[in-house]
Amino acid sequence: MTARRSILSGVLLILLAWGQWGCASSGKSYRPRWTGDAVVDGLHAITNAPPKDRVLWQMKTARAAMFKGKKALAAELLDDALVSIEGRFGTDKEARKSRRLFQDESEKFFIGEPYERVMAYYYRGILYWKEGDLGNARACFRSAQVHDSDSEQNEYRNDYVLMDYLDGLISLKLNASGDSNYKRAQASARLAIPPPYNRDDNVIIFADYGKGPTKFAAGEYGERLHIRAGHSNAREIRITTAEGGIHLGPYDDLSYQASTRGGRVMDHILANQAVFKSTTDTAGDAALLSGIILTQGRNTQDVGLGLVAAGLVSKIFSAAASPQADTRDWDNLPDYLTFGTMSLPPGNHALSIEYLDGSGNVIPSMTRTEHVVVNPLPSDTVLYFSDTK
Repeated sequence: MTARRSILSGVLLILLAWGQWGCASSGKSYRPRWTGDAVVDGLHAITNAPPKDRVLWQMKTARAAMFKGKKALAAELLDDALVSIEGRFGTDKEARKSRRLFQDESEKFFIGEPYERVMAYYYRGILYWKEGDLGNARACFRSAQVHDSDSEQNEYRNDYVLMDYLDGLISLKLNASGDSNYKRAQASARLAIPPPYNRDDNVIIFADYGKGPTKFAAGEYGERLHIRAGHSNAREIRITTAEGGIHLGPYDDLSYQASTRGGRVMDHILANQAVFKSTTDTAGDAALLSGIILTQGRNTQDVGLGLVAAGLVSKIFSAAASPQADTRDWDNLPDYLTFGTMSLPPGNHALSIEYLDGSGNVIPSMTRTEHVVVNPLPSDTVLYFSDTK
């Protein structure tokens, strides 16, 4: 009887501890407010959402700010996000903690998948170029390529067309050679090959369009991170002015980049967590079933209770394992990135922007006119357009 009481007391203590652990770990989740203004709502989330999601909200809000022409705000948000990313990438104690069996990956500080970190640097590079800071713009495009190297297979490493292409163009404008960069950009091109550089063009045009990729979890326990491809009705852009026009091809495809990111360390960790969860769950079922049977016999009750206790412990550990993949994503990214340059005299200009479908037909609902002011030479005028605007 003493042994039986000890076992029962031990089981009770485990269950009580588990109950307290479960209650302590469940907290109220942040519910974003919705005013219809993505910048206002994003700034509210940056301040009020859990700190682990701060970088994600900074990314989303920065791009929304770029839509509204709020360059200084977008730059500030991206600067803060990039400092956090570099500070946490690979060394953060929360990231290490998320590799444990009982830590949900979504509870770690968000730094994004490689394609998301690339885009943070890409947009910051655009903003630096708008400020006339070509050196820092080039550094951002180079950093973007470094983050794209976070893949398991060299086949998909550093293969953004625009990052190399822009690095070379800026190098040329800074009186250095951009030949090697252009060759790498050509080699990486899958959809369209960017034109040869013209260092004297003074109007620098960045554009993106379509709905970008999103993440979802797959597998028995949601342990596999998968990418759902984005989509776009448009395939290329035509920009015309009184002085002439250019076509902008889809040089980079974010859905492709997201889905070819290669294996991550976390993928293997989550797979191991899933195996642990399944094994301990099965072992717990077996121990409970055997224990219940043995408790029916007078001479095997103590053994049976011991197995019941072991089974409960195993089931608790199984329930505590968290192999779910992190599906938080930068959900206002585009699908295609493109770029072009023009030479225009200083002053006011009207740019007709037409989006073309896969057959080369104009999509009337997406056509618009942008009125821009071209800076006095020799300063570049940097423009950013998106179909979301």
